[in-house]
Amino acid sequence: MLEVVRLSDREKRIRAKLKKDFKHYALRCLKIRQKDGSVVSFVMNRAQNYIHERLEAQLGKTGKVRALILKGRQQGCSTYVGGRFYHKTTHSFGIQTFILTHALDATANLYKMAQRFHENCPELVRPKVSTNNSKELIFGDLDSGYKIGTAENKSVGRSSTIQLFHGSETAFWNNASEHAMGIMQAVPDAAGTEVILESTANGVGGYFHQMWQMAESSLSEYEAIFVPWYWQDEYRKTIAHDQEFKPTAEELELIALYQLDNEQLNWRREKILQLSVNGANGEKSFRQEYPNNSTEAFQLTGDDSYIQSEEVYRARKGLSEKYGPLIVGVDPARFGNDRTSIIRRQGRCAFDLESYAKKDTMEIVGIVNQIILSEKPAKVFIDIGGLGAGIVDRLHELGHNKLVVGVNAGSKPLNGNRFYNKRAEMWAELKAWLNDYPVQIPDSDSLHADLCALKYTFDSTSRLKIESKEDAKKRGIRSPDEADALCLTFAFPVIVGESIDDKSSLVAKKLNSVLKSQLNARNAGGVYGA
Repeated sequence: MLEVVRLSDREKRIRAKLKKDFKHYALRCLKIRQKDGSVVSFVMNRAQNYIHERLEAQLGKTGKVRALILKGRQQGCSTYVGGRFYHKTTHSFGIQTFILTHALDATANLYKMAQRFHENCPELVRPKVSTNNSKELIFGDLDSGYKIGTAENKSVGRSSTIQLFHGSETAFWNNASEHAMGIMQAVPDAAGTEVILESTANGVGGYFHQMWQMAESSLSEYEAIFVPWYWQDEYRKTIAHDQEFKPTAEELELIALYQLDNEQLNWRREKILQLSVNGANGEKSFRQEYPNNSTEAFQLTGDDSYIQSEEVYRARKGLSEKYGPLIVGVDPARFGNDRTSIIRRQGRCAFDLESYAKKDTMEIVGIVNQIILSEKPAKVFIDIGGLGAGIVDRLHELGHNKLVVGVNAGSKPLNGNRFYNKRAEMWAELKAWLNDYPVQIPDSDSLHADLCALKYTFDSTSRLKIESKEDAKKRGIRSPDEADALCLTFAFPVIVGESIDDKSSLVAKKLNSVLKSQLNARNAGGVYGA
């Protein structure tokens, strides 16, 4: 029988405030164990506050939470999710919470955290426990509680009905696909339910990476939330008074891109040394364990990515004025989860990136036609692989035959001595453009990931080859549609009023030089690379 507890008006107000405001509740009711072993009140750090804001925004918009959190080591993400779920589990009826991690000891640690929350919770808001053992924590009066499991067990949680699911270190789960079809399907698609998967990165192609790519591209209901290492106040090392600290060229780049200070760089140096034991590459290990951005986290061997993350991040934060002809690149979706991506570029500024899922040919024609009519571009370059040829044909029928140009990525390049095909030539032009700073691109995580996704090689005659979409997909990499759209803006030189035929890269570079010399006179000629 449910025990009736009579509360004063003041106690009712206190309980109402604690139930409504998690941050208020966390500070006053939750106790956490710090790295030094002490137990203190839960004061949320920058990463935890950021995650909370993102989740609450999604909850307010959709009525539920579906989130992926990508982070560095020991940034408090698991603690935040644990506190959030304890708060919800103990303030509602019929809430079943499940914790699943990659290993038994990790599961036990998160479960102990929930038990510690309960043991230290003020009596006013602490529900009575009916079961408390190594696998279950049940609040009988509420018909709510916790269950736990590890990813080693393929069938864990299949028979349950779960409202709150916490998946920790998901990138390291064994049997991840089985859990996706099993326990995660035990969470109904209902208001108030939450699925939060958090992890450090573990290479590309795995379940967590595939989920991240879908979320980052807005192709799933999951929210992609990234937390950089340098948000942690404790990730810094004091520099001794007699120590001269001189940043390296790479560290100067990090200062410019991420506004790091010398104490953060000093901590980074020490951590890289620790990660360099037994011949390991400490620099690469650091990037995975303590990433600056989401793309970097998944790059175990970034040396073979044609475009490096730092090149893209610099352009994301760059500022450049639009000038010269407006060029539009369109990479139509071909099948499955590919996106139709469209982007504009004027000189050193790429902008207004759009991506669409599951649009048919006529819908894409309508979108591009409206862009042509309203924005008056000088050229529209469209990839004619897959359904692109039909889009080009229809736009030509609408009278845009001089404006719209179909581009075959597998065709011969303008410079056949340097490039294996047109695809390689466009990517090379894009890379050169990115590195001719200042340059500006949309501040987009999904574009960033696409630009860094592909590998490169050279053929027997030293011509550049860029990995195909098909080969990238075999590695578990999504189709880099947004990057390909930007590449298409470099397909051919664009001279207002002139034909694009028979133009070479050398001619384009000469025209580029002429354009730059004429800018002060505002005589906008304009070519790719401008």
